Amino acid sequence: MQYEDELYGKVEITEPVLLELMASRAMQRMKGIAQHGITALLGITPPFSRFDHSVGAMLLVRRLGATVQEQIAALLHDISHTAFSHVIDFVFDDQSGQSYHEEKKEEIVVNSDIPAILNRHGMDWRQFMDEEQFPLLEQPSPALCADRLDYFLRDVEFLKLANRSEIRAALESFVVAEGQIAINKLDAARWLAYTFIEADRASWSSFREVGLYQLTAEAIKIANRCGLIEEADLWGSDESLWSKLQSADHPEVTSVVRQITPGTRFTWSEENAAFHVATKVRSIDPPVANGGTVALLSALDPIFARYRKEYLASKQGQWPMGVVNAPSTIAKGDGGVFV
Repeated sequence: MQYEDELYGKVEITEPVLLELMASRAMQRMKGIAQHGITALLGITPPFSRFDHSVGAMLLVRRLGATVQEQIAALLHDISHTAFSHVIDFVFDDQSGQSYHEEKKEEIVVNSDIPAILNRHGMDWRQFMDEEQFPLLEQPSPALCADRLDYFLRDVEFLKLANRSEIRAALESFVVAEGQIAINKLDAARWLAYTFIEADRASWSSFREVGLYQLTAEAIKIANRCGLIEEADLWGSDESLWSKLQSADHPEVTSVVRQITPGTRFTWSEENAAFHVATKVRSIDPPVANGGTVALLSALDPIFARYRKEYLASKQGQWPMGVVNAPSTIAKGDGGVFV
């Protein structure tokens, strides 16, 4: 297969196991799930899918010399995302952890066509479930990994934080040192680290994105409580779930869904908060490879270390969020109700 990717260009994929997995029903489902969930559906954030990102993570570790096993792990790493992606974490009040897809991963994989495909190629699906065994793919925050870097690089041009040449330069700066991804130049590491924080500020933990996620979660909880949607609806596409919410014949659901628009804004409101939300805050601290040594950017640049620390501190705690420019007020939710 000649696969053409927005970030990595044309890549020839010849390994039968990778080709079969990409064509699997489980992977094809991911084409209907946007990385950003509801905000992508509304046109606020980039429209690329979990399929695009998963293949991208595979191509990035491949570019860095990963084994076929690590490429498979990369391809499958997001296989258990629901419709609307991380909105489901807001349904279950895990806004800061955002780990629902990880908790469901084994269950989803074992009931899919993935095990049979891997078995045909002499592999056991279980060997790909522990992502800690694949250090180019996954690392604990704030280290660099293919998962974190791929979605960042897919977002930054849309967010007007970087142009194509800067994205290409970032890709060229990635090296493998001491078994994990590092950056080969100090200036490139600074650009990456500061721009990553700006992406988090502009999108991933922005007031508007967090607010729209919470509103959508409230609509899902109410619709489920009223019997209008069930857990199976989470495993379809964004479009199908959104259609169900929009067509729900129930005043509480309609009241919330009407607020989920590109024009809706949110304010910090202690007195008139519709909800209180704490969210996941993202940053990186790139290892810099210089000759035979590897050191974290924060150790090489105290100014960056202080900037990152202050940024993370500024986002902590429960945010009292009021809804403005919306036609009605939010109905209070009662936590995740799916079992």
